[in-house]
Amino acid sequence: MTSPASPMPPGNSPRRKTLAQLTAEAQSHGLKKKLTALQLLLIGVGTTVGAGIYVMTGTAAAEYAGPSVLLSFLVAALACLFTAFSYGELASTFPVSGSAYSYAYISMGEKAAWTVGWLLLLEYGISCTAVASGLSGYATSLLDTIGIHVPDWLHHSTIQPVPGSDGTALSFGWRFDAIGLAATLLITWLLVRGIEETARFNTIVVFIKVGVLFLFMIVGFKAIHPENWHPFIPPSKGNFHFGVAGIFRAASTIFYAYAGFEAVSTASCEAKNPTRDIPLGIIGSLIICTMIYVAVAAVLLGIVPYQQLDVADPIAVATRLMKNTWLALLVTIGATIGLCSVLLGLMYAQSRVLLTIGHDRLIPKIFCKIHPRYRTPWIGTIIIGLLIGLMTATMPIDIISDLVSIGTASAFAIVCFTVIWQRNKDPETPRPFKVPLGGISIKGVWIGTVPALGIAFCGVMTFPLLANMVHSLTGGNPVPVILLLIYCSLGLVTYIFYGRKHSTMAPENRVSGTLE
Repeated sequence: MTSPASPMPPGNSPRRKTLAQLTAEAQSHGLKKKLTALQLLLIGVGTTVGAGIYVMTGTAAAEYAGPSVLLSFLVAALACLFTAFSYGELASTFPVSGSAYSYAYISMGEKAAWTVGWLLLLEYGISCTAVASGLSGYATSLLDTIGIHVPDWLHHSTIQPVPGSDGTALSFGWRFDAIGLAATLLITWLLVRGIEETARFNTIVVFIKVGVLFLFMIVGFKAIHPENWHPFIPPSKGNFHFGVAGIFRAASTIFYAYAGFEAVSTASCEAKNPTRDIPLGIIGSLIICTMIYVAVAAVLLGIVPYQQLDVADPIAVATRLMKNTWLALLVTIGATIGLCSVLLGLMYAQSRVLLTIGHDRLIPKIFCKIHPRYRTPWIGTIIIGLLIGLMTATMPIDIISDLVSIGTASAFAIVCFTVIWQRNKDPETPRPFKVPLGGISIKGVWIGTVPALGIAFCGVMTFPLLANMVHSLTGGNPVPVILLLIYCSLGLVTYIFYGRKHSTMAPENRVSGTLE
């Protein structure tokens, strides 16, 4: 007999979970509830402040926006802020693990949840790869500073874009980014060890890397040459290179750098007071990180002409140009350690999303197996650690950054839509936190101002990326499109031939109102 709290989905109706179901499942995960509001805030800051400022700022400025990349950061931040408010409402209403995946399961059913979950795995997985690639660049620079030279073939990926080809040509060689692989495996080991150790490590690293960035701004302020900021918006060269279009192209490139705030929402099962603290962590970390990004980028572009910043370690370039040896060393150390915390936060978030999806049996249950001593999803963490490490060693950041931004924008848009859907479906559900600015009602359907703007901005972020992929395809480089199609096809096949059959929501797997 089926429980009233978890009705059997009739016919072809969406398999939709109730809040009571998800809450009960969250309590059965076996994770420790140890995270405070401050630790959640620091997870958000630690996961966000990283590749966006240490790596992608230089590429975005040199290739697309010039000094106006400052506006690109604000555009990307605005898009994320609308999503952050939407996350805040959903997290306070549904204090469960799984982030947007779980919210979609409650609101729109299993197919929507799987789509969101698959996008989140793309977002986190490729974000980790991009961050590990940037970490490799800074670590190599640090080792070189202390007299240890790493051969190029040991810190460059197997596939590399041909310089000057605008991403339309690739080269393959006997290269393998062993530094990035080693960093990924180190973070994997730390995550397996437990959430308390992870949170303590993250707190220490956040203070170190933010402190180094503030030191860079203070010392670098005196080395600013205002003429480097002019022209603020370089003349357009077509294909989203500079001009106003370049601002939005750069924003879409660095969009994924803000995705770290979303990692906070995956920690609900390990937060002491998720209803209050998760929204604070999400919105607070986004605001703090935006201020840091814009301030550091302004100083960086004032020191170095934007044309010279298409490198893996732009802030290190600035310190070398200042001829400040001790600051260069500190920045390189801070970036190397700081990117470790970003990698840590992203891999943590991915492992928790995998844990939740595995608990629902949409993927093999090995991903939700909890270590008896450390109380962490250890096997799933090791598997994704190995996959991310191998991707870092072989795939170039230039290709994967666009893919992750597409995944991020798509997942964010669905989160915003979920707020609208849930408000119309269950308007009486208690919501401790609500999106601001209200909304309008069209023929009885409530459309929130903030979630609607979030969806619109996510579309703006996605358009230049898709246009660039088409340009690469017509120019002879089908790799980005092929990777995206393979990933989407793999997700579809996995759900049809495995997830739908093994799901705990499948009628044959539900016995007497309980989940097998």
